[in-house]
Order: sequence, then structure tokens, then C-alpha cells
Amino acid sequence: MTEVKKIRIALIIVIFGLFLSGVTAFPLLHELNFISSILAGGSSNLNPAHYEGFTHWILKVREGLDVTYANYPFIGYGTDWLAFAHLMIMLFFILPYRDPVRYEGVLHVGIWSSVLIFPLALICGAIREIPIWWRLIDCSFGALCIPPLIYAIKRTRNLEAQSGPGS
Repeated sequence: MTEVKKIRIALIIVIFGLFLSGVTAFPLLHELNFISSILAGGSSNLNPAHYEGFTHWILKVREGLDVTYANYPFIGYGTDWLAFAHLMIMLFFILPYRDPVRYEGVLHVGIWSSVLIFPLALICGAIREIPIWWRLIDCSFGALCIPPLIYAIKRTRNLEAQSGPGS
């Protein structure tokens, strides 16, 4: 397999992850209603006070969105922008997909963005009273993005070395 194909596979992983993160941020309440019904075992009782742990948290978030969207639907516009941002960031990785040597800098920005997820999740999550285990799940998105980007950078440097200077 050529270096370019290896780079493209790594970038497809990153692009797909950003795409998935983006499109799933639009229908949050629908997703939470679906997950809540599964976690509550089909029960119509979705009161978070009757559950513990992960189920309590999901039901609490669902309730918060349900009440907020019913009274202030414009708040959902914030997550629409979050979704849009993921999709726009995804588009930047098309550049190194097409020409990895020329656009290697995009890969470095991707790594820095992934690293900076950690302080954002840990600091802002604490301020917003997000459970630590959920903040670690958020951090995992950055952690999962870093290896394919590092791999792509190493392969890009190999490709550049094979091409020779000034090629």
C-alpha cells in the first residue's frame, strides 16, 4: 500500500469521526429520548430521580433539553452551530487528503485541537457540573483523533522524503 493510501485511510477515520460528531449533534433531544426509553427499560417513568449512575445522567440531560426546548427552543441553535462547526472542521481535512505534503500543517492544527479538548472538557465541564466520567468520555474524542493524525504526519514525512527536496 502506498504512503498516500495510508495517509488517506488515517484521514478518512478523522473525517468520519468529525462527520458523525456533527450530524449527531443536530437531533440531540430525539437521540436522548430514544436512549432514555432503552435505559428506562421501556418504562414511561423517565424521572431521573428514580435512577442512578449513567441512566440518571442521561435522563437528567434529556429532561433538561426537553424543558429548555419547550420553553426556549432557540437554545438548540447553539448545538446546531456545534454540529456545523464539526462539519466545517471536517472539510479542512480534505486538503491533506488530496495533497498531504502541501497541507501537513492542517494535521498539526488537528493534533493541537485534539489536545486542547482535554483542558476544555476538564475545566468547563467542572464549571458546568458535568460528571468527571462524562468529561473523560468527551476527552476520548480528542484521544481517538490524535493517533491517526500522528500516523498521517509520519507517513507524510516519509512521502516527502521519497519525493526528494523541491519536488
